[in-house]
Amino acid sequence: MADGRLVGDKMSHASESAAAGKPRPLARGSIRAVILALLFSAAASGVLAVQGGDTSVGQQLFQKNCIGCHTIGGGTLVGPDLQGVTERRDQQWLVSWIENPDQVRASGDPIAQQLDQQFPVKMPNLGLTRAQAEQIVAYLAAQSGAAPAASPAAAALLAGDVVHGKDLFTGNARFSAGGPACIACHSAGGVGALGGGQLGPDLTLSINKFGEAGLDGFLTNPPTQTMSAVWTGHALTPQERADLRAFLAQAAVSGRPTNTVVQLALLAIAGTALLLGLAQVIWRNRLRAVRRTMVTAARR
Repeated sequence: MADGRLVGDKMSHASESAAAGKPRPLARGSIRAVILALLFSAAASGVLAVQGGDTSVGQQLFQKNCIGCHTIGGGTLVGPDLQGVTERRDQQWLVSWIENPDQVRASGDPIAQQLDQQFPVKMPNLGLTRAQAEQIVAYLAAQSGAAPAASPAAAALLAGDVVHGKDLFTGNARFSAGGPACIACHSAGGVGALGGGQLGPDLTLSINKFGEAGLDGFLTNPPTQTMSAVWTGHALTPQERADLRAFLAQAAVSGRPTNTVVQLALLAIAGTALLLGLAQVIWRNRLRAVRRTMVTAARR
């Protein structure tokens, strides 16, 4: 019996200890306060993602995706200078524009329409997530009162070699990183026997449209998804960009080369002769048969 009471006392003491250590349930008011605090924290973090996000990540994203067309305080390139852009534009609009410009453009947004009319190259869809767009905007906001960010396109440009630039464009010389020749998709100044490819625009007047710095930025980081996909892992060296710029600058002020005109004329003559020869081979027997029939009928 004494042992039984001892065991019972121990079980009772253990139950009381467990009950004493068990947390008390929260009151309804406390639960509501916790939920409100969590919601406020989430909202605040969303605002901070735009206004005070990780600017180092935003800077890396900007240099990878944006610096080919934009500067921060370095002047207009292919696109507008972004110094103070977070003060001129709503930051949530900037995030939407960077994340999916096609969607903003399709909505009939007046700012998007104005930008498309003002700049010849439209803002492309870079395939960025909303979080990445927020990090870029955070970086731009941090740069509003800072010194202008350095931009390769705005820096002093190298002098180029026109002849080597033409060879790079036509494929007579290879790019150091193994990229395809420009003439596969583009034409410029009538170079090449057939004048160049038709997949991309004619680049004869590109230097007039974008300027030296803008064209260098375009070659550094192509703004279109198609060109970015083609040139991923095949970046041009500064000297190759300079040589291409020099060639395109000359193409803008010179006509179609005389030797190219001669080549086209010879190709036309050779093509005509080839077609006539094929026609003679194909129709020779038929013409003889027709003549034979006509002669026979006349003799009768």
